[in-house]
Amino acid sequence: MERDEGSAPSPRRGRGRRAGVRSGDADTGMRILDAAERSFALHGFDGVTVRHIAKEAAVDTALVYYYFASKRDLFDQVFERRAAVVNRDRLASLEAYDLNPGPDGPTVEGVFYAFLAPVLRRAADGDPGWRAYFAILALVNNTPAWGGETMTRFFDPVIQRLAQSLRKVLPQVREDDLYWSYHFLSGALTLSLSMTGRIDRLSGGACESGDFDAINARLARFAAGGLLEVADRRG
Repeated sequence: MERDEGSAPSPRRGRGRRAGVRSGDADTGMRILDAAERSFALHGFDGVTVRHIAKEAAVDTALVYYYFASKRDLFDQVFERRAAVVNRDRLASLEAYDLNPGPDGPTVEGVFYAFLAPVLRRAADGDPGWRAYFAILALVNNTPAWGGETMTRFFDPVIQRLAQSLRKVLPQVREDDLYWSYHFLSGALTLSLSMTGRIDRLSGGACESGDFDAINARLARFAAGGLLEVADRRG
């Protein structure tokens, strides 16, 4: 499958060239990002050192700092490169649904499906890097210290675009109900993307945490039912 991960990093500005390093060596930068992505997905931000990432990428530790200012800068670039792809896909899907919602017109479930389907397709069909990325996404969404700030920085515009589409379909919805409903959906989505295996054991094997076709068939309907019920009770 063709890689679709955004642009490769360039060496940091303001740093001189080091012996044995070619400025603009995209393969090296991507290799570091890939190694960091795998490591952060398995161990979280605090459980990984730059030295460990350098070893995983088969580069000198100094070379990591040639491309990235700090471990947090590296983490942010890992997070950003696929966030850009996810956001592009989600915005295109929402725009397409707005333009052609089908013969019965737009629905709350249809809007949620347009928003969720690009992510769930990546989780189902993407390379292993996408699954590692979604594990990181789940970790960030549940990190009190700086997770909210990170999610805000990278995802708020597309979430606001989702809210815009929902308001068109459900103009009477209260703002607090709308955002609480998204909050609950975000938790359900990131838990599903983390593939912890919890539902496998809980269901005695009736469900599999990696069955994204099953998730895709249910999650938009589940979210729509919740929002509609809340909005109806307010009405």
